[in-house]
Amino acid sequence: MPRSTPPIIGIAGWKKSGKTTLAVRLVEEFTRRGLKVATLKHAHHDFQVDDGETDSARHRRAGAAQVAVVSGKRWAMVTELDGAPEPNFEEIVARLDPCDLILVEGYKSAAIPKIEARRTASLTKRALADEDPLVIAIAADHAVDGKGLPVFALDDIGAIADLIERRIGPLTPRVGGLALRDVAAGPDAT
Repeated sequence: MPRSTPPIIGIAGWKKSGKTTLAVRLVEEFTRRGLKVATLKHAHHDFQVDDGETDSARHRRAGAAQVAVVSGKRWAMVTELDGAPEPNFEEIVARLDPCDLILVEGYKSAAIPKIEARRTASLTKRALADEDPLVIAIAADHAVDGKGLPVFALDDIGAIADLIERRIGPLTPRVGGLALRDVAAGPDAT
């Protein structure tokens, strides 16, 4: 049976627009609602997962193409690109474990529905919604003309989560890798 991609929603905005805070609070809200959430964050800089003198950092610096770090609480895989192109959005989504919702921070140009985050402290004032028809709502810390789009206070997390559920369909927690709606429908359900 082919694996279906869970619903995906993006949080987009310019630097200092409140994207990370909004994404974190939405993860907390959906987790509180019983959902398994995966996140995907695009970084525009050279980030380090393992830095300093950790054993895994030493392995990576020694030339390992991949380093897996595993413990009883979590595991991580670091893959060096070594000049290869950055994996595209679809490739990364395909590598995520089964979940109920994928929340994406960044990837402004991805062809996914997005909530645009806006703060007065943002370094860029250009509205993404004016250029991207996939923006479904705006979350802001100031008065905004949504030009027909729903506008929420940046901290109105419950209402934003409700809008996401209305727009991308009802989200149901997974049991044993299946969405609860699939379990309830039985093995012959499509």
